[in-house]
Amino acid sequence: MKVKVCCKNLKRCDGKSAVKALKGEFPDVKWKKKDCLGRCGACKKGAIAEIGKGAFLCKADPDTLYAELKKLLSPAG
Repeated sequence: MKVKVCCKNLKRCDGKSAVKALKGEFPDVKWKKKDCLGRCGACKKGAIAEIGKGAFLCKADPDTLYAELKKLLSPAG
């Protein structure tokens, strides 16, 4: 599985620590940082990530995004 995160969004919403924690918990996942995911409307509203091919998450804050990604990436998720 591949997860793309937006560098500008991570910086804006202070989400670097959440992504770092997820990378440690899920080393099998391919993590890709992009300058921009092209979701500017969602980026302004909260923390964002793209999972796989086109699945997109937008949560109010990095902690909520972290929890949702953790559920999705877990074997039982």
